[in-house]
Amino acid sequence: MSQKEFLLTANELTKKVTSLDGDLTILDNISLQVKSGETAAIVGPSGAGKSTLLALLAGLDEPTSGQVWIDGTELTALDEDGRASVRNQQVGFVFQSFHLLPAFTALENVLLPLELGGTAGATESARKALEQVGLTHRLRHYPRQLSGGEKQRVAIARAFVTRPALLFADEPTGNLDNKTGQNIMDLLFELNARHNTTLVLVTHDASAAKRCIRVIELSAGKIINFPAGPTQAKNFR
Repeated sequence: MSQKEFLLTANELTKKVTSLDGDLTILDNISLQVKSGETAAIVGPSGAGKSTLLALLAGLDEPTSGQVWIDGTELTALDEDGRASVRNQQVGFVFQSFHLLPAFTALENVLLPLELGGTAGATESARKALEQVGLTHRLRHYPRQLSGGEKQRVAIARAFVTRPALLFADEPTGNLDNKTGQNIMDLLFELNARHNTTLVLVTHDASAAKRCIRVIELSAGKIINFPAGPTQAKNFR
């Protein structure tokens, strides 16, 4: 199959870092494909390389060797400006630590990617995005005035407001209590289905992984399970 038949493709990705003891291999020869509209969970024990893989797939880091394509564009052949352009046009992010700007209100945080892209009607779009995550009453509040769950709702609104084709979520409930985390995960999957976004989710949560079409299991920097269809997830805590 050609790369264009998949929204996301990784080919033989390897990531090594230099330490006092020599080269350390974080990821070893990772290859995978994700089709448009699919949901894929990346699971595995701590230190397996999950977040590193997500950073490489999103073009936030560069591999030692190998290639990544997003919607037919080879991300690894571009410089940082080129990768940033692809991310701005195609990709949304939700992180464990929210990554909200503390000097900006909830509305301003959601507005930011729209204003950077010169999107018409940005304020109304941002308001609607916050309405979808149940935060109409928090538009003018700053991150310090929000609970952890509310901060993550703002981050989710910001991720979806640009209508990305591809959403990367890295342990989005890792800083939340179980009940709040479940609510956030429900919201993430609901909006993902509504917008027909392709979701790549890094998680320790077996119940969240089971909601994905496919589960990519990592161990010691290698894929040990990447089935073609729906799978059962183990608990990796």
